[in-house]
Amino acid sequence: MFYAHELWPYGLIWLFLATAIMSAFIQPQPTELQPKTSKILLALSWPFLLTVTGILAVVLGKISLSALLFSLTGIGLAACSHQVFRRPVPAGIRIAIHIAVILWGLSLALHLVPGFMNLRVVEKAITGPASVPFNMHLNLDKPLLFFALLLLVPGMLGQRIVPSTSQRWILVCLFAALPALAWGLGLVAPEFSLPEWLWLFVLNNLFLTCVAEEALFRGYIQRLLIQRFSAPVGIVVASLLFGFAHFSGGPLFILLANWLGCYTASVITGAVGCTGPYLFILPLIWFIWCFLPIHWQ
Repeated sequence: MFYAHELWPYGLIWLFLATAIMSAFIQPQPTELQPKTSKILLALSWPFLLTVTGILAVVLGKISLSALLFSLTGIGLAACSHQVFRRPVPAGIRIAIHIAVILWGLSLALHLVPGFMNLRVVEKAITGPASVPFNMHLNLDKPLLFFALLLLVPGMLGQRIVPSTSQRWILVCLFAALPALAWGLGLVAPEFSLPEWLWLFVLNNLFLTCVAEEALFRGYIQRLLIQRFSAPVGIVVASLLFGFAHFSGGPLFILLANWLGCYTASVITGAVGCTGPYLFILPLIWFIWCFLPIHWQ
């Protein structure tokens, strides 16, 4: 069932949240032609939009005061990870802040913190004769991890390395092999469907789900491991953690998620802006042309 009536006025919360995420990817260019005031406004756009999101969530009753304070605590800690009153933060304290913020973010991603009234928009929906019931919520807690990690590692929205022609063909083959592997493992089966709420699935997956996950696994874990050790270590460890994070789908889904993690990691070297679209396009293709025996949320 599609609860379209829930989108007004509650959908405004997630509209501003998605806009805040998009604005974070708009980085000001240090050109002389750009006025200083424009740079300031552009740099502050996502904090402003996130503040509007929080105000709307409080007014519309979708977040409790305790959950709001918990959210502000994590983001505030992340903001203090580099400088406090223009003074550098000591290395030991910086490490402690990173650990605290990651634990904070994981509790949000796993929906362990009470007080977030995530919006239920799809419940037990059947997309075709052979499909299984599908549920979807617009999460308010999980996407907050993206903003905290952005403050911890400002460079995670970096530019990707353009692959060579041979590398592109390898990536295309790997991309094509993923659906075949999933079909062979029995995770999906052919079934064309275009549910009325497909547009919401697209927006939710692209702007909320994928960005938060890639910020953690590629933008934070993989990037820091590559800087500390090497690219192979960063890619393998981040991909393994990405796979095990999807344990609810079973061992076969963990295997597929590991493959998907390695694929997206091979496309870039930790730039979240490049991994998200890959993890968005693949589920969309599968959602339209296949039914999913396991939930993808």
